[in-house]
Amino acid sequence: EYGENNQPSRIHTIVISTQHDDFDVENLMLEKIKKDVQDILIPRVVKTLPEKEAKLFKGDYILHVNPTGKFVIGGPHGDTGLTGRKIIVDTYGGKGAHGGGAFSGKDSSKVDRSAAYAVRHVAKNLVAAGIADEVLVQVAYAIGVARPVGLYVNTYGTGKVNLSDGEIAEKVNKIFDLRPYAIVKRFGLKNPIFQETAAYGHFGRDAYKKEVDYYINGDKLSKQVEFFAWEKLDYVDALKAEFGIK
Repeated sequence: EYGENNQPSRIHTIVISTQHDDFDVENLMLEKIKKDVQDILIPRVVKTLPEKEAKLFKGDYILHVNPTGKFVIGGPHGDTGLTGRKIIVDTYGGKGAHGGGAFSGKDSSKVDRSAAYAVRHVAKNLVAAGIADEVLVQVAYAIGVARPVGLYVNTYGTGKVNLSDGEIAEKVNKIFDLRPYAIVKRFGLKNPIFQETAAYGHFGRDAYKKEVDYYINGDKLSKQVEFFAWEKLDYVDALKAEFGIK
C-alpha cells in the first residue's frame, strides 16, 4: 500500500507459488508449505532487508501460498509455449507504463490480457468523465483469487475532483467489477475477436460490431461480435454520478 506521498507504507498482500513434489494428503501438505513460508522463509528474507523495507512487513498482511492448490508440474514442462512480443507497440508506446505481460498467445482467462484491457477501459472513462486529464490505473491479482488484491490510481496531479488518488481508486473499485470472469463477460472476450488485434495495436482503436465466421469441430458458424469493446466510453455517466460531476 502507498501513502498520500506516493511512498510505500505497508505490505498488503504477498503471493507465493512454490513448486513441490507430489503428495497424497493435499490439505495437510499445503498447510505445511504455507506455515513454512510464513514462519521460516519470510522471517529470513526480512532479516536481510534494510530497516526501512523491513518495517513494511509489520502488521497484518494477506498471505497467499499456492492458492490454486498443488503445484507439481512447472518450469518448462508446464509453461513452454508461445506468447506475443512487441508489448509496448501493442499498448502505449513510450508514453504509458506496462505490466510486462504479453497479450497475443494468451486467452482471455489470463489477466495479462483481460485485465490490461479492463484498466485501459477504466482509465479512458475516468478521463472522459472529467475526473482527471491523465491517469494511470494498475491492478494486481493473485492466481486463484477472483477479486484484485490491489488497485492503484495515479492522476499525475491532474485530478479535477477534491479527492486523493487513493479515494478515486476506492470509487473505481465500487463501480467496475474487475474479476476476470466479469471482464471477459463485459467485453465479450470469448468471441473470435483477437485476430484484429494482431496489427496496429490493441488500444486507441474504435469499437465496432460485425458478423464473423468461425469454426467449431469443423462446423462453420456465424455470429455478430463486438471488437475493441474496452475502448467504449460507456461508464462516463456512472462515474459522473458517483463523483458528483454535472
